[in-house]
Amino acid sequence: MVKSVKPEWLRRPIPNAAALTKMKGLMEGLQLHTVCESAHCPNQGDCFARNTATFMILGDVCTRNCRFCAVKHGQPAPPDVNEPEHLVEAVTKLRLRYVVVTSVTRDDLPDGGAYQFAKVVEAIRDYDPEIPTEVLIPDFQGSSSALEAVIASHPAVINHNVETVPRLYPQVRPQADYERSIHLLKQTKSMAGGIITKSGLMVGLGEKYEEIVKVMEDLRAVGCDFLTIGQYLQPSKNLFEVVKFVHPAEFEEYKKAGLSIGFTDVASAPYVRSSFQADKMFRKKP
Repeated sequence: MVKSVKPEWLRRPIPNAAALTKMKGLMEGLQLHTVCESAHCPNQGDCFARNTATFMILGDVCTRNCRFCAVKHGQPAPPDVNEPEHLVEAVTKLRLRYVVVTSVTRDDLPDGGAYQFAKVVEAIRDYDPEIPTEVLIPDFQGSSSALEAVIASHPAVINHNVETVPRLYPQVRPQADYERSIHLLKQTKSMAGGIITKSGLMVGLGEKYEEIVKVMEDLRAVGCDFLTIGQYLQPSKNLFEVVKFVHPAEFEEYKKAGLSIGFTDVASAPYVRSSFQADKMFRKKP
């Protein structure tokens, strides 16, 4: 494992306190959550200052306990029927022209939360059909009907992160399954060939370069269009430790490899996250 002191390229200015307070107040007032806060995203200060955030629906308690994630886990509350309406109100107040929505994993629900995703996408489209919505979905335990429900709501992008290489799943994502995630992206293209698909990876967990390239090849084999790659940062001392701080030059190598394999676009840098400048990536759609 590496020492906890971050290298120079990972040092950032203190986040904008006023922007953090403003966004937190808005979310609390509407009984909404952002993955930015719940997952301790290092970009939240920058994003909040630009009046943008990634909404996290279905509460802030996850039914899984991934070893890389700071989101709380346990027994979640039932879905909030007013959540789609509240989210649209937040979109209005923030004047968003591109909306990213994710969720905690809800293995306790028969549909895994798919219908709540669909209701949110439909509510945004009813408010303004010109606003694209990107959904970052869980694996729904492999349920085709759940995935179909999300696709039927016509989001612009379906994102599902594989997170790491297959070898590290038992240590990093013990309740997930790599092949199931790859299959979900394959199914998405087979159900709606024109839809944009996206996935993301963390590095610095002990993976090898060749393993990352193999994951890229697996993703392209099922038609994945976009890829994000960022540095894993340990959210708390109880979670998986950082094995390596990956140098920016290595991220550039990953980007070159991904583009050569055939992704439409690859965002690869230490502070890249799943929804990092998602609107800009969307504009490069195939």
